[in-house]
Amino acid sequence: MAKVAELLYYNPSRLFPLEISMACFSWTVAARTLFVFVGLALILSPQNAVAQDTPTLNAADTAWVLTSTALVLFMTIPGLALFYAGLVRSRNVLSLLMQCLALTAVLSLIWVVCGYSFAFDSTGMVKGSVNRSSFIGGFSHIGLISMTPDSLKGTIPEMLFASYQMTFAVITPALMIGAFAERMRFSAVLWFSSLWLLAVYVPICHMTWAGDGGLFTDWGVMDFAGGIVVHITAGCSALVACIMVGPRSGYPTSRVPPHNMTMTFTGTAMLWVGWFGFNAGSALAANGTAASALLVTHISACVATVVWMAIEWIKLGKPGVLGAATGSIAGLAAITPASGYVGPLGALAIGAISAVACFYFSTTIKKRFGYDDTLDVFGVHGVGGIVGTLLVGVFAANSLGGVKVNLDIGRQLSVQFFAVVITAVYSILVTIILLKIAQFAVGLRVTGNAEQRGLDLTEHEESGYSH
Repeated sequence: MAKVAELLYYNPSRLFPLEISMACFSWTVAARTLFVFVGLALILSPQNAVAQDTPTLNAADTAWVLTSTALVLFMTIPGLALFYAGLVRSRNVLSLLMQCLALTAVLSLIWVVCGYSFAFDSTGMVKGSVNRSSFIGGFSHIGLISMTPDSLKGTIPEMLFASYQMTFAVITPALMIGAFAERMRFSAVLWFSSLWLLAVYVPICHMTWAGDGGLFTDWGVMDFAGGIVVHITAGCSALVACIMVGPRSGYPTSRVPPHNMTMTFTGTAMLWVGWFGFNAGSALAANGTAASALLVTHISACVATVVWMAIEWIKLGKPGVLGAATGSIAGLAAITPASGYVGPLGALAIGAISAVACFYFSTTIKKRFGYDDTLDVFGVHGVGGIVGTLLVGVFAANSLGGVKVNLDIGRQLSVQFFAVVITAVYSILVTIILLKIAQFAVGLRVTGNAEQRGLDLTEHEESGYSH
């Protein structure tokens, strides 16, 4: 039977007369054609098209974002904690470490309970609504109860995406504590930072990163890893906070050098390495965009370090470790919004311009206006974020090494500018209100006696060093 079937399929004329053989041949051709069409129909059917478009887990992307999540958390504890703690007086070293640690814990919980939902849920604030909100998210991810280990966000688990974004939500308010270091009550720091996360960070995050329907997204604003969402919000709010809390006792007449530059240098190195997770991780994939973002991040930091060092060398006669460390952070902050869009040329320009601008604001402007931004949060993060957010509108152009083909630089610059202005004004106004609330609830500033004794003892009954 097998032999007969083979002859029927390949050569029917060997078993039957010509007419029958031709009929069989026509039948076999028709059968083959039908088989092909049925197969194509099954493959191209709408159901299969949906199946093809259904997101699937990518192990490489997941592994990279897992690593990036750890790197960004590493930026806050211990990176930022050590960077800030080394810059203050020895009697306040523990207060900075404690604030970074406590904010990591408190803000993470707020993010899980409602922050992630309000930032990234696209259904709007009306429960059950299918309309996207331009300004704030909805309730569908409250407590993250809607997620399972199998829920996906693109090619990675949504739980991982929420965790990665949580590390951004943690470090952004933590950046601000450097502006009012050594004089704000610990309880006020917790109150203000918690309210600020929900009232400032979450709406700006939603407008920028929640996808189609977000105000800035619809405008075409480019912010790859947080120039607007992280650095401008934190920098502008920090400026308001340091003014409202008031300067440190003796400022600006008494000079207060860092008590432990070794600690600050260690924190700088941790921040630099962690920034690769911050910027390259924002690709949310193990791909060429992540590789490019990593490269330009390093280039910008290197250029800003060298330029800041050169400025000090020329103006002061000698380069300082503190200046070099500050320059590197300025370059890292400035490249953040541009990291996924610009090439090496853009990174060189952004790094150099940010170093000059941040140096000017952290020295000349601060001195001229007399505000006590203790650790130059506005001068470095605010100004650096603004510089990078504007310059990405230029250097993202393909003709300058960026990824945007036929970019209308004039239009993009205007879009970036208006996003900067809206973010800055909104952050300033809301911060004023939140500081008033914290003042009413627990009081903002420690007493003069407590400031003289140090926050380590007066706020925590501990000392950073044994005597």
